[in-house]
Amino acid sequence: MRAPVLLLGALRVTACAAFLSAAASPPTAFRSAGVTAPAPPAVRSSSAAAASGGGGSDDVDVDPSEYDLTLFSPCKINLFLRILRKRPDGFHDLASLFQTVAFGDDLYLKLLDGGDGDEFLCNMPGVPVDRTNLVLRALDLVRERTGTTDRYFRANLVKQVPAQAGLGGGSGNAAAAMYGANELLGRPATPEQLVEWSGELGSDITFFLSHGTAYCTGRGEVMTPVRAPFGPVKLTIVKPDMGLSTPQVFGALDYEALSEEDPEELLAHFLESGVGPGGDDAYVNDLEQPAFDCLPELRELKEELLGVEGFDHVMMSGSGTSIFCIGEATDQGAFLAEFGGREGISVFPTEFISRGEGEGVWFDRDQGWTDAKSYASI
Repeated sequence: MRAPVLLLGALRVTACAAFLSAAASPPTAFRSAGVTAPAPPAVRSSSAAAASGGGGSDDVDVDPSEYDLTLFSPCKINLFLRILRKRPDGFHDLASLFQTVAFGDDLYLKLLDGGDGDEFLCNMPGVPVDRTNLVLRALDLVRERTGTTDRYFRANLVKQVPAQAGLGGGSGNAAAAMYGANELLGRPATPEQLVEWSGELGSDITFFLSHGTAYCTGRGEVMTPVRAPFGPVKLTIVKPDMGLSTPQVFGALDYEALSEEDPEELLAHFLESGVGPGGDDAYVNDLEQPAFDCLPELRELKEELLGVEGFDHVMMSGSGTSIFCIGEATDQGAFLAEFGGREGISVFPTEFISRGEGEGVWFDRDQGWTDAKSYASI
């Protein structure tokens, strides 16, 4: 008997669309109903790691008591990613199953008393700390849409998720910022409004406002949260230092080599059978071919990981360059010594995570997977 597939009506937003474009677009000013948004407030920003020489959260000592809210910002993997066709507008129609994991960043937020702008700090070198950063754009968007343009925040983003990884780190940060700002402002927006507005920021931000498992279709603007029989599945994310931009990957896409698997059947497999042993054919990522053509070393890394005993499935996430391995190495110590000890490779053991039900409930790294009774609301 087939398990129920869709537990929410499809949400038509522009989520996930940015990563599907064949060309990257620079951040644009917000517009709504034909009205130009007010000029963004000033921002005082700095990079902690740039000053200290650190590059990860282990290098940053943050006192949560100095902030009003601490939010975990999970990243995601794509359990399958089908590219269906290129559209006349330059985007691509896709079908993909997204899943949040317990590897991610931390966002600390404080609502300021007075002031004339936001304060923003980030520990990771190379992350923009001006208004092109999605966290600050998310704060601007919530202010604009709720009419609270005189309220400002101190935001401290402690990052672990690397860039150009196919893990949606920046999009998750933006979703956490939207949720956190709305909480600190007294919840002037409904969860449904946050979902609707998030599409203005592009990428897969809307997904991170779901419960953690969602089916994304169209060019990415139709996002349907689903309930899946996963639980706290163990996995390991392996990320080489080398990265690829989304335009690079799509530029190398061979349309003749695309999978012919029906995405609805792939979705049904995961919702009926989960992610245990067997069913390798369901793990399809049409962007592996172009990514591997651009970086043959990435193909070699995947082939090595396929040979590790204990991993049930191995596949690249999104447009890369992260590779996720479902399961746990039989000899975890030897695996971590072999791959974690290599120069130019980072290894992140983690597990599936979901967001619980109820008002004011966000993703919790320590709580892990929550078996919600229904996804009647976001």
